[in-house]
Amino acid sequence: MSELEKAAKDLGDSVKEVAHRSEAEGERAKRSVAGDAMTPGEKVGSVANEVKSDIEADIDRGKRSVRDST
Repeated sequence: MSELEKAAKDLGDSVKEVAHRSEAEGERAKRSVAGDAMTPGEKVGSVANEVKSDIEADIDRGKRSVRDST
């Protein structure tokens, strides 16, 4: 893989990571604002979405780390 291809893939993964981290932060903010107005099911769904977004962001960061170590 050329350096240009590597840089392009790193950039793409960085953008995706930021998007996923923003989604996770949005879920935290939603729970913070809505608080007790959310049903327990909505809170569980929000936490699940936050965790999913954090995992996706970690995967994108991991892809960059693996690519950079090769």
